[in-house]
Amino acid sequence: MDFSLSDEQSLLKDSVERFVQNDYDFDKRRKVMAEEDGFSRKNWQQFAELGWLAIPFAEDDGGFGGGPIELMLIMEQIGRGLVVEPYLPTVVLAGGALRRAGSAAQKEQYLAGIIDGSKLGAFAFAEPQGRFNLADLTTTAKKEGDGYALSGHKCVVLNGPSADFFLVSARTAGDQRDTKGISLFLVDADAKGLSRRDYPTVDGLRASEVMLDGVKVGKDALLGDADAALPLIEEIIDDATLAVGCEAVGGMEVLYKTTVDYSKQRVQFGQPIGKFQVLQHRMVDMFMEYEQSKSLMFMAAMRLDEGYNEAAKKAVSGFKVQVGKSGRFVGQQAVQLHGGMGMTEELAVGHYFKRLTMIDTLFGNVDFHLKRYGSFD
Repeated sequence: MDFSLSDEQSLLKDSVERFVQNDYDFDKRRKVMAEEDGFSRKNWQQFAELGWLAIPFAEDDGGFGGGPIELMLIMEQIGRGLVVEPYLPTVVLAGGALRRAGSAAQKEQYLAGIIDGSKLGAFAFAEPQGRFNLADLTTTAKKEGDGYALSGHKCVVLNGPSADFFLVSARTAGDQRDTKGISLFLVDADAKGLSRRDYPTVDGLRASEVMLDGVKVGKDALLGDADAALPLIEEIIDDATLAVGCEAVGGMEVLYKTTVDYSKQRVQFGQPIGKFQVLQHRMVDMFMEYEQSKSLMFMAAMRLDEGYNEAAKKAVSGFKVQVGKSGRFVGQQAVQLHGGMGMTEELAVGHYFKRLTMIDTLFGNVDFHLKRYGSFD
């Protein structure tokens, strides 16, 4: 396998890396989180001006035609900086659905706004009873005249509080867990009958419970084919799983390096704690977990870049299993080796650990993906 980057990919990586290093230190992140939206609209516009929001979209749609490799490069740096701007929910999830299945009119109305930074999206696919089963839906979309009426409850909708529109999965036919009979709809955030309960998540982001009570949409709100959206949803979620896994790899790199630096400064019994052999072993283990995750990150990104098939799905699930295990180990060791300081709000270590913990459960935890991995031949 060729792991070298093209000139364009290297420039993209350097661009995001410079932003994180120069404009997104931990103190600036805390100030950004205190803003009304929980992130910086100014930063978001800067992302648009730098072209990051256009990366995954086709040139015909106003994008740069990037793929999983470019997504990996961006998300790894986002993980290193604990960036809270809604790249995952808007560009990867909502944008991922639009670029794959959106009509020309839908792309003009919504995708163009994502690319220029004027519109924020959210993907309302999960339900309280679902437990990672994307087909377990009680939200319904019933035909009403020329359109549909949507009713149901969507949970943990990332970026829900700031979204201008939602992509909502709903059952248009079949029983609760049938793989057929699922459709995707575009719903504006101010639609009559849509209500939200907004809240902060443990890792400092924002999410919503979204309730739909007879929300009426026209037939032009249907994204893709009716009753056949599950394969599309699965592909979007696998993209997002790769994205958060790459984010976790970036976070793990910061944690192990921060811990090694701290061990050289923290003096106990008259010498730096990094000189104690048992702690050296722990830090080597942290490094090994990070490196194993990074190797599988390359594998998953390259498999997805070759095409969305069974091999790609298997690689993504294997990567997510490794990230879940390694993220927990690296986070726990970093907090413990920093002592009581590791648990404070003022130190970045605990915040990285919180994000790694959330990533472990996003889009399927270790047990779910281990079972999924084993289901492929």
